[in-house]
Amino acid sequence: MSYSLITGASRGIGRAIAFELASRKRNVLLTARSQAQLEETAATIQQRHGVEAAVFALDLSLESAPEKILSFCRGKNIAVDILVNNAGYGLWGDFEKLPLNEVVNMMRLNMENIVKLTHLFIPELKKKTESYILNVASTAGYQAIPKLAVYAASKAFLISFTRALRHELKAGGISVSCLSPGTTTTDFIQRAQMSDAIRRKAEKVTMPPEAVARIAVDGMFSGKAEIIPGAMNILTVQLASLAPKIIVERIAASIYKD
Repeated sequence: MSYSLITGASRGIGRAIAFELASRKRNVLLTARSQAQLEETAATIQQRHGVEAAVFALDLSLESAPEKILSFCRGKNIAVDILVNNAGYGLWGDFEKLPLNEVVNMMRLNMENIVKLTHLFIPELKKKTESYILNVASTAGYQAIPKLAVYAASKAFLISFTRALRHELKAGGISVSCLSPGTTTTDFIQRAQMSDAIRRKAEKVTMPPEAVARIAVDGMFSGKAEIIPGAMNILTVQLASLAPKIIVERIAASIYKD
């Protein structure tokens, strides 16, 4: 029996993607830190959509997390045909003032463990005639953002990694896509410890995670390289690629200042 593996599936975009895949009769394997939230999500999915929903509670920022997920799947005889690398978070503030251990932890979750998990599961995905990888980045990855310096850089890494991997795996039957949402109604701003002023700005352009998930899954199954939900977000990315970097960075700095 095949499953869609979704990291960071207890809330936000990851949870919404789990429901979207389940609505399309895909069994799901949910992993995140909170056992209670995962079990609640799994129970609702099973009741609402009549598919299998397995859970594996784990701190995904641990160095050993990718190996533990693979071991869990093998122990439960769970075959994965869709890998959604969604887990990640941001830290807002002047780089020099951020706790270094938190910055390193974020880099491990946003980049290192995604690379490791993907590397470990490629042989499993290749066993399927049709399989998918969906990496969740951000529109922040298309420009440097003062006060979100490392977060934006980690998402730029993920966009680049996804595009390259897409070419490498095409012949093996694995479709690789990158989702880059803009501001979404999740707890990202609270987790990043942004100011109330930034929160109020974000509320004017935010998208619900369910809408992001629907566009993401449609794009993944369509084989799109990059999926950017929302006309405003698409425009923002296009302008960021055309305007001089110094201007883009000044605009970003004005948005994310105190």
